[in-house]
Amino acid sequence: QVQLVESGGGLVQTGGSLRLSCAASGRTSSVYAMGWFRQAPGKEREFVAAIRWTLGGTYYTDSVKGRFTISRDNAKNTVYLQMNSLKPEDTAIYICAAGRRIVPDTSDWTNYDYWGQGTQVTVSS
Repeated sequence: QVQLVESGGGLVQTGGSLRLSCAASGRTSSVYAMGWFRQAPGKEREFVAAIRWTLGGTYYTDSVKGRFTISRDNAKNTVYLQMNSLKPEDTAIYICAAGRRIVPDTSDWTNYDYWGQGTQVTVSS
């Protein structure tokens, strides 16, 4: 089992920045990739970004490319999501996920096995 705890959400104005953290504990040696998803009210869960834990490859949805950066600190078993130039449409609950399986598509939420509780990000206009 892997436990995930997110932090760093909050309220920010358009154009502002936030950094989300996701601390993993438990059998972290089994993790292949970690990702961030988001879900806004009335909308489906949406892929935001992912990182392969050992190889370090990163992936982003088009709407956040150039604004968001995913990174990891293997020693701390923590993944970060640096969010810059935030827009009102980025408002959502951001949820961290970890996957054990070696899969080509890190944007598919069904490829993840463990989920955090989520942290609210609100961007005011």
